[in-house]
Amino acid sequence: MSALDSLYQQIILEQAKTRTGADLADDQLQGLHLPAGVGQCHQLNPVCGDEITLRVETAGTGSGRAVSGIHWAGDGCSISMASASILSELVVGLGAGEVQGLIDSFREVMRSRGKLEADEEVLGDAAALSGVSKFPARVKCAMLAWVAAEDALNQTG
Repeated sequence: MSALDSLYQQIILEQAKTRTGADLADDQLQGLHLPAGVGQCHQLNPVCGDEITLRVETAGTGSGRAVSGIHWAGDGCSISMASASILSELVVGLGAGEVQGLIDSFREVMRSRGKLEADEEVLGDAAALSGVSKFPARVKCAMLAWVAAEDALNQTG
């Protein structure tokens, strides 16, 4: 195993344990009566059973809309939980357009089947998940939180 692969594996395992943003309370999971600027999405991977409910909070309007918080609850493999944690660290404070660009970049890497190398300057720790793209059955695990965030963000504005 190369030093980079080892570092990436360590990032994934640490993030899966840390679970940044995994503080969505049970009474919030239904998402009924969400206030303005808040979107929520539940995603399930029926193949492996990974699931997540992710809430995105935004502040501002129009082109000035930015992510002010991200909260989630989920259960699944290390890849899906690490991916949700990394996403939570990356997007708070970014504008809605920047978040969508980040999601698009991550999706492009995940769909590349290992042909694209992740740009760490763009994706930060999410680049550690780039090796997953070589395993199509695991791509959905890595994408689960990102798809939920995209849907939730679209609900906010």
